[in-house]
Amino acid sequence: MIVEKANIEDVALLTELRLAYLNEDHGELSKNDVEIIRRDLPDYFKKNLNQNIFCYLIREKEEIAACAFLLVVEKPMSPAFITGRTGTVLNVYTKPQYRHKGYAKGIMNKLLSDAEEKNISVVELKSTEDGYSLYQSVGFVEEVSKYYTMKWYNQ
Repeated sequence: MIVEKANIEDVALLTELRLAYLNEDHGELSKNDVEIIRRDLPDYFKKNLNQNIFCYLIREKEEIAACAFLLVVEKPMSPAFITGRTGTVLNVYTKPQYRHKGYAKGIMNKLLSDAEEKNISVVELKSTEDGYSLYQSVGFVEEVSKYYTMKWYNQ
């Protein structure tokens, strides 16, 4: 199993993998959302790929079978992230026909190894029930905090 980083030639495939992941995670997306993502996401990848978003892939022949994204952000330092560098795992996705082959675990191991090399203090993610044991097996722990996760939405 070879885990590689995506490059600029993979942008169209990354966009389609993102849409596949979102459709599975959120249910079928609206036609409008799909149009916006297809139109704008390639430009995002072109500007940010291998700068602050790193996309890890496993291919079966020429087809991407599995992927995961690592978003790296630099923040003011704190004891919770002493280097100021944090990572968020996004879009861990394996196409249905390639599941249960260890691809997601292989990708996560490479992603976390790279996070260490990049001096990232902490890597976080949100897990579904299905992914929970995978993430535990590669070293993630459930965090209990005195803080509440809150969001503001621009409507």
